[in-house]
Amino acid sequence: MRALGLDLGSKRIGVAVSDSDGTIATPIEVVKRVGDRRREHRVIADLVAEWEAEIVVVGLPYSLDGSMGPAARLCLGESRALGDALTVPVVTYDERLTTVTAERSLKEQNMNADARRRVIDKVAASVILQAWLDSGMPRGR
Repeated sequence: MRALGLDLGSKRIGVAVSDSDGTIATPIEVVKRVGDRRREHRVIADLVAEWEAEIVVVGLPYSLDGSMGPAARLCLGESRALGDALTVPVVTYDERLTTVTAERSLKEQNMNADARRRVIDKVAASVILQAWLDSGMPRGR
């Protein structure tokens, strides 16, 4: 099953996709926020169609203690809106520390700060998606 992974940020949305077997996540692009959620969701719908994704996985930024803070509540609200806008299921997955993991990985590749900034969101999306794939692809919200 091919899945699309999203890292919803306030300025950018990182996007990753899995292979058709649902085993490997690959970062594909960054969607810049333009202040028009419907338009941004149409871009995501186009990516779902282009990649023939059967499910969308949205990273949910729980607090380190597992509670749902303001960022997680905003993300959950947007993931529900995405679910209404898309023709495929949208699930959320715990994304605690994925940006830290992505940043560390990029530093290990000796990428400079400017280069990391351009790709960090899509790499974080691939970390979220890979974790979801590795966990057995849970379907619940």
